[in-house]
Amino acid sequence: MFRSLRENGPALLVPAAWLVVAATVLEIVSTHALFVAHVVMSVLLVAFLAASWRDMDADVLRAWRLVVLVGTPVTLAGVAGFLALWGVPPRALFALSVFGWMLLPAAGFLYTARRVEVGARIYEVGAACCVAGAVAVVAASSPPGIVAGLALVGLGQTAGILDATLRY
Repeated sequence: MFRSLRENGPALLVPAAWLVVAATVLEIVSTHALFVAHVVMSVLLVAFLAASWRDMDADVLRAWRLVVLVGTPVTLAGVAGFLALWGVPPRALFALSVFGWMLLPAAGFLYTARRVEVGARIYEVGAACCVAGAVAVVAASSPPGIVAGLALVGLGQTAGILDATLRY
């Protein structure tokens, strides 16, 4: 059962994470709930890395292991922002966390697209959605504009993780 959760959980957690962020921007979900989500995701990322380290030695999986490894402190930066740690302005830590998780998977998708024989286009589109969504968030002047950028990132990342989950 635990192996099944490790293999399929990301396909549920990735869109759920972006939905929580978008709902927070729209003030549907409280910032405290987003803080709790950051803590839970930090724990899950560490547990995932510990449980999957050896399984992720292959070429493409090794790249994704690096994405998750780098993404763990990126997520912890968000936690630190909520706790006002390290003497860094919380907004900077939140930006590191959000934009880190927009762009780290983009690098993973581009690497994956070059290494797979089937489905490369999905990963290329996923990377493009990550970058375009990040640009849209930066350019947005209102919460709905921010949510549109987040939705683009979420759709691209969800497509990529679903393809990987179902195909491999």
